[in-house]
Amino acid sequence: MSINWELVIKIVMPLITLFLGAWLKNFMEAKERLIAHYGHVSSFKLKRTDGDEQDKWVYTHSVVVRNTGRKPATNLRLGHNILPDNVIVQPDIDYSIKDLPGGSKELVFPVLPPKKEITVSYLYIPPLTYNQINSHIESDAGAAKIVNVLLQQVYPKWVNLLVAILMFTGAVTLIYFLVLVSKWLINM
Repeated sequence: MSINWELVIKIVMPLITLFLGAWLKNFMEAKERLIAHYGHVSSFKLKRTDGDEQDKWVYTHSVVVRNTGRKPATNLRLGHNILPDNVIVQPDIDYSIKDLPGGSKELVFPVLPPKKEITVSYLYIPPLTYNQINSHIESDAGAAKIVNVLLQQVYPKWVNLLVAILMFTGAVTLIYFLVLVSKWLINM
């Protein structure tokens, strides 16, 4: 039994074109893409020098929000169950604090340009802990994707290009090998 490759191509090519077109449209379309991660969670023991009171603890953490898309993110909102008194936004951009009906608060940023990020750092004292502070991160386009980050070495562009070329060569070789094996199996 032989396979009619002309018929297979007539059936498969429109499907490949459909999926490739949908992927290309999604890739080329300018939209905002928000990602967020927790930068650090730390605690510090403040030593008293006057000897009058016991040592005190202070806690700190930060939230980093980045717009990786090609369209500005509008009305970026960072929700807080409890908003500490000591909050710093870097870089210094325009924002407002909005009170919500349930007693929580939001930091509202009118716009976050493409390829830009903001860091919101918090300083607070016990019994408040970091998991009691932040609630949601969203914009008009939807919720931000919370990512776990891991520090890693950044390689030069030429190394990344060489690895990409080797990966592409390996993929093409694998596909060629699979085609040869499938032809051999069909002709058996």
